[in-house]
Amino acid sequence: MAALRWRVAAHDAARIAALERAARVSPLVAQILLARQISTPEEVRAFLEPKMADLRDPESLPGIPQAVERIMRSVDAGERVAVYGDYDADGMTAAAMLFACLKKLGADARYHVPSRLDDGYGLNSEAIEKLAAKGVRLIVTVDCGINSLAEARRARELGVGLVITDHHEPGAQLPDVDAIVHPRLPGADPAVAHLCGAAVAFKLCWALCQERSKAKKVSPELRTFLLQALGMAALGTIADCMPLVGENRTLVRHGLTSLKHHPGVGLDALMRVTKLCDKSCLQSEDVAFMLAPRLNAAGRLGQALLGVELLSTESPERAAELASCLDDFNRQRETLERRVHLSATKQLKASFDPDNDPAIVLADPDWHPGVIGIVAAKLAEKHARPTLLIALDPLGVKPGQGSGRTVPDVALHQALLECAEHLVGHGGHAAAAGFTIKEACVDAFRQAFFEYVAGCRDGSEGCGDLEVEVEACLAQLDVPTIRAIDSLAPFGEGNPRPLFCSRGVRLAEDPRLIGKGENHLSLSLVQDGIRQRAVAFGKADWLQPLKEAGEFSIVYRPALNEFRGRVTVDLHLVDWRVEARSPAMTSAGT
Repeated sequence: MAALRWRVAAHDAARIAALERAARVSPLVAQILLARQISTPEEVRAFLEPKMADLRDPESLPGIPQAVERIMRSVDAGERVAVYGDYDADGMTAAAMLFACLKKLGADARYHVPSRLDDGYGLNSEAIEKLAAKGVRLIVTVDCGINSLAEARRARELGVGLVITDHHEPGAQLPDVDAIVHPRLPGADPAVAHLCGAAVAFKLCWALCQERSKAKKVSPELRTFLLQALGMAALGTIADCMPLVGENRTLVRHGLTSLKHHPGVGLDALMRVTKLCDKSCLQSEDVAFMLAPRLNAAGRLGQALLGVELLSTESPERAAELASCLDDFNRQRETLERRVHLSATKQLKASFDPDNDPAIVLADPDWHPGVIGIVAAKLAEKHARPTLLIALDPLGVKPGQGSGRTVPDVALHQALLECAEHLVGHGGHAAAAGFTIKEACVDAFRQAFFEYVAGCRDGSEGCGDLEVEVEACLAQLDVPTIRAIDSLAPFGEGNPRPLFCSRGVRLAEDPRLIGKGENHLSLSLVQDGIRQRAVAFGKADWLQPLKEAGEFSIVYRPALNEFRGRVTVDLHLVDWRVEARSPAMTSAGT
């Protein structure tokens, strides 16, 4: 793999000083805001202080009025209603949220979540038939269904109403159903285009609560519920890696507060298991690295129903039991993930041509389908190429299950659409997607996928480059400075934690391997007499090269570490290099 290039943003000292004075922010914050094209005091205030009142009304989503009317008709008639979810954290939070809402409205409600291992993604006709046999007269999907044409026809044949809420890419034809709620259908407010499945479900719950209250301002009981639902919507948004700008930024900013103060019984238990209850406030990274993986682990191991039960239970005892169970699932997931990652890395070394292959497509019958997406994400990040992993059926009877992650200049859902002749089925987003494929078609699919990706990336370079916003000395990185930078939170997709670089750094002592699998590095760095702790996650292979490096430069994300009431600054190391004597800027850490 070619070394990453560091692109250090140019800055205009006069503009930084002017924005600092006008917006009353620190110089570093002003510099970062300008690098992100936020340049006026009005834009700064809107970005730094998003108001909950700024959230768009539910009617900004097409189909909300029709969905509310159809759902309330079934609720008022006493018909049995089923929420049909998905097996990832976004789908689980959406399902639990809408199920809880329906129960509060007095509905005869239940939920169904397909098994990743047995049923695959989305609506399936067999499940619809089983729900109909149990007396369900209306199905409301969350986080799925927008491309379920045949399943919609089957529901109509059975006399079962169907309301679809989804955010995945719609096809050329929409299913024939009672109502569709989707953020990118004609007539949608562009501000809500990037809502996840849980956020779409939150908007529907909000509208249902308004309808029951017969007013824009809902009853106190329903308002308390909506605050809990906002926290779940934030969880789903972060877990699904949606861009944290605009509507999503406002939703997540206030949703994190709701998670801390109004978590509900299930999430409270999960936060106790993960020790997040000890933190004074929650950050998006806490959700991304502590809560979402445990929910996703249940789905990856075919136990998504337990995740929804955790999120919807009102029993503290059952919640504690389920939270412990999900924690165990996560440990199992980590073991499976390490095994698949090792196998995929070996296969990659044997078959991957870094100079000519525009993408990565690997397949193996021994891989667990529940973890291939995580491994694909790691390989895509490391090699800066779209990466697809396929868990083939060990018996060669069923189609293999594939999962992929991509890079900014290749929309994965479109790439799969262009190669659909080789697939049994596919769906997803621009950044992540899933598919099914027969083993005999893998080689032809790989070739077609490579050709499409090569066409997308002709003449494009630098998608894996590191965009450094600030060059700083370690002496500048004190707690008040990082607190000021944290005013830019929530951080995530579309609004990453800022990248810094520092030059002329040395090791103060030998780095140490840390973590259960000793996959991470703990470092003590020194520059001009100032010592600073750093952590390199997943970079155990840097240990020996760093010990031999002497003086080097680093790219990192500074963050606050809160432990037992003590707050310190940590540097999350992203890349490093020994400074070359020539002007060429290449990285030694990749």
